[in-house]
Amino acid sequence: MSDPIPGTPEPEPIRIPDEDLDDLVSALHRTMAEVRQHGVILDRLGSEADHEPGSGPTEPDPEPADEPDAAAPLFILAVGGARYAAELAELSFWVTHILLPVYGREISSTRPWCAKWHEHPEAVARLHALWLAWQQLTTADAGHAGPATWHRDHLDHALLQLRAPDGPFAACTTSPSRPAHRVLSTPDQLGRAA
Repeated sequence: MSDPIPGTPEPEPIRIPDEDLDDLVSALHRTMAEVRQHGVILDRLGSEADHEPGSGPTEPDPEPADEPDAAAPLFILAVGGARYAAELAELSFWVTHILLPVYGREISSTRPWCAKWHEHPEAVARLHALWLAWQQLTTADAGHAGPATWHRDHLDHALLQLRAPDGPFAACTTSPSRPAHRVLSTPDQLGRAA
């Protein structure tokens, strides 16, 4: 970490109230949302700085009606470049630290999983949709039934599809002594090979 800039106050540490210690996942979710909001503000400030000085006051560019709000979560297949990489990094954190430790279960040929899941487009899409639903249904605003709804309507179906013997990880071996990873061809790739 670099030395602090002289004359600038040191940032306040993040403090989690005692009543939230039992709900660390909720606190983490709120912190991530706050960080995203700060990113949106920084992006806006950066775009305002790009305008030429002396050209008078600038009006913010109106957002097109069909363009979603930058702070709103977008499905990962609808973004690219740096935004895709950032979404995938956040998704990876959630998969590694929340989803798999709780719902991972044993890997077998009838219930496969691939350590390189992020290279399987279908897995990324399904996991991202599951994560978006988790973000919406595990907050205090979702009410007491939110988590149960997430399990019933989202988690169970997504895991059945992902871990099916013919699912996206079907070509990846499950033995730690013989690891193998292969992304299955899609119909459009098969047509191009002919």
